[in-house]
Amino acid sequence: MREIIQPVLTGRGAPLRQYEYLLITVTHGESVPTAYQRLREHAEYGKWELERSTLYMGGERKYLMRRKVLRVERTLDVY
Repeated sequence: MREIIQPVLTGRGAPLRQYEYLLITVTHGESVPTAYQRLREHAEYGKWELERSTLYMGGERKYLMRRKVLRVERTLDVY
């Protein structure tokens, strides 16, 4: 199983509604219940939501998960 997190644009001028993406790849030899358990753990503890799942002809599966990036701006100026 392979997991890849894609970077997010940050700073001023970045789009207001931005998501962070996680791509989980499961090969044809790995069990599907184990993959589902991994997806559930990411959703529960990491606040990820499943956006897309793809099944390829060779039996490989790819799951694209996303979560909203919360941007916090400073409200107090500390000198």
